[in-house]
Amino acid sequence: MKKIIISVTNDLTTDQRVAKVCNTLLANNFEITLIGRKLKNSLPINRNYQTKRMQLFFNKGFLFYAEYNFRLFFVLLFAKKSILLANDLDTLLPNFLVSKIKKTPIIYDSHELFPEIPELVHKKNVKKIWSKLEATILPKLTNCYTVCNSIAKYYAEKYNTQFKVIKNLPLKNKAITTGKLGFKTENKKVILYQGSVNVGRGLELIIDTITYLPNHILVIVGTGNIINNLKQLVLVKKLQNQIYFLGRKTPEELQKITPLADLGISIEEDLGLNYRFALPNKIFDYIQATIPILVSNLPEMKQIVLEHKVGEIIAERNPKALANQINNMANKDFSVALKKAKEHLIWEKQEDELLTIFKSLM
Repeated sequence: MKKIIISVTNDLTTDQRVAKVCNTLLANNFEITLIGRKLKNSLPINRNYQTKRMQLFFNKGFLFYAEYNFRLFFVLLFAKKSILLANDLDTLLPNFLVSKIKKTPIIYDSHELFPEIPELVHKKNVKKIWSKLEATILPKLTNCYTVCNSIAKYYAEKYNTQFKVIKNLPLKNKAITTGKLGFKTENKKVILYQGSVNVGRGLELIIDTITYLPNHILVIVGTGNIINNLKQLVLVKKLQNQIYFLGRKTPEELQKITPLADLGISIEEDLGLNYRFALPNKIFDYIQATIPILVSNLPEMKQIVLEHKVGEIIAERNPKALANQINNMANKDFSVALKKAKEHLIWEKQEDELLTIFKSLM
């Protein structure tokens, strides 16, 4: 049985893409070890495959990446393995070095354009380091995949490195069971945002928009580095009875919450190439729960709406215009298109393509 060591820099609990990859490989007779890190608030984890979470001295900035990559290198170096799978640029260096030293095949899954993330936009020196690392290693890789066509095209043009596309689609939800939001909706429409609560997600815009939507409630599921700022903004605007923060939820909990919404939003700003090419998994989670979506006028998410007719693209990024668009959407029926799309946009439809990459190294 081929053993695959998969590495990420998160704490494993909410990374749905990696969990799906692991389960697909496990079901096809690969032995899996998934390596990440453990934080103070990390939830317990129980998987059908082996997991390892390293507790670090440093959990942010340069020292975190240095410590994690250093420790990951030695874990990979001495572990039994047949294939290495690196997820994103922040795990690639130790995987690449070990693959060269041990002559072990390496596969790379790029979830995003890492040097282009908004957090690095104003950190030119840090961005330069990540970009140099990417430019040094990517042209040497032959087994790669990523989340959307735009990123695959970008890498092909920049590094002449071919990436297959494995979208971050959800598993087919065979039996949707709904939960409770924990507060009264009073017959109001529910707008849902789920995902990272970070800069550039359009959350300030939707909070401002809610002031023009007295018959709507906004539910934000997730956490991130601007969550306290958003909570303060809600207090200042006195919107506590319209905007609710549910914190981080497990994928299983999300599957029960998402169907309770009337509209799912993914309204990221165009803050560099990483956001411009974004195809967030929340879009597909909304579709799987058969709720219409409202997305930014950015190429990948825009294409989903145009192709599958499951919602609308933001016409104007100002609160009044956005409120009018949301009110108008409430009078439209997207149900037929959503039911059709949810049968097509599922993880199971692309498992064969994923397995082709790994089986080629057997």
